[in-house]
Amino acid sequence: MFDIERWQEIFDTIRKNKLRTFLTGLSVASGIFILVILLGFGQGMQNGIEKEFKQDATTSIWAWPETTSKAYKGLNPGRRIRFKNNDYEMAGRLFKEEIEYESPRVFVRNVNIIYGNEALVYGIQGVSSEFQFIEGFSTVEGRFINYKDEVSLGKVAIIGRKIKEDVFSKVDTPVGEQIDISGIRFTIIGVFNEQNEREEERIYIPITTAQRVFNGDDTLNTLSYTLPPVENFEEAVAQAISFKDNLRNYLKEEHTIAPQDDSGVRVWSAMEEAKRYYGITGNMKLFFWFVGVCTIIAGVVGVSNIMLIVVKERTREIGIRKALGAKPWSIVGMILHESIFVTAISGFAGLIFSMTLLEVVGPHVEIDYIVNPSVNFNVAFSTVMVLIFAGTLAGFVPAWRAAKVQVIESLRDE
Repeated sequence: MFDIERWQEIFDTIRKNKLRTFLTGLSVASGIFILVILLGFGQGMQNGIEKEFKQDATTSIWAWPETTSKAYKGLNPGRRIRFKNNDYEMAGRLFKEEIEYESPRVFVRNVNIIYGNEALVYGIQGVSSEFQFIEGFSTVEGRFINYKDEVSLGKVAIIGRKIKEDVFSKVDTPVGEQIDISGIRFTIIGVFNEQNEREEERIYIPITTAQRVFNGDDTLNTLSYTLPPVENFEEAVAQAISFKDNLRNYLKEEHTIAPQDDSGVRVWSAMEEAKRYYGITGNMKLFFWFVGVCTIIAGVVGVSNIMLIVVKERTREIGIRKALGAKPWSIVGMILHESIFVTAISGFAGLIFSMTLLEVVGPHVEIDYIVNPSVNFNVAFSTVMVLIFAGTLAGFVPAWRAAKVQVIESLRDE
């Protein structure tokens, strides 16, 4: 039942102690505000990490050669390792049952690209037909390289969406247009779309064409694979680690690299990196919770302190009430009403302000590893409910102290 007189008393008390009440409320509101913003920041980090890893297939594994750092079997350190087609073919046969998609890759360098009268400065890579599934991009116009293009040394190319926008804005579609790569005509057969705009500034051609026409040998820059999907995340991580170790061991043995030399061959696993980053995100969220909860506790302690002051200042009033027959629990309820009021108003103010800020600003935040910071409303609302409960407990001790006030002593109070 709504007691007008009781709430009028609460407002009167707040007016009398307006500075202390304001500071206490500000502390509580800032606690909720900080907690919600930190949780939103944590979710933004998770969104950013997910976006980064979605650029490639989740189960992708990449291997590339580097320079050895240790002597081994009479060979000096500092050897530059080079992958060949045979490495790719042998690995494909050895690990056939573990691989979903596979593709080698070569970088085509020192070439001139011309479209019409315009010189283009974009990276060219030679890949196989399965590379699109490893990179995780989609073909938005035309098609991707296929097996027939590889076998026939096709003079075909697929370009990124960014190249289409920058170079082919005057035509309806770049599919069918021709570009000149060091004097050789290539027909554009498709346009691909990537989540990372920088990777849309690439041109892909068949790997056989890249090796035979431009590089003149069978050297490869990277070997890339995806693994079959499994039931859960931990199993996927274990599968990725096993394949990564087996592939690295094979390549080291094939190129006579010391087992303890980590510099000759590098193998990177998206799934393993995802686990590491998600672990960091989880720890950050725990830290954010800790900071936010500590701030809220400080606010709750402030509520308890102001209620103690209120009780002290209203000792004579409490004594008069008791002399007129007020029950202890009515005194307790009077103090608790004030505690709950301050906590609830401050908590919801902090919640509304922080949620509004995240809703307005969050969608526009998109920097490295932080995308659209947001927080689940149910989690934030539940936090405020816990805060109000904590505020009730914080006000109970002063309330109980008020209920224990002796009538004679209170009437003597100055």
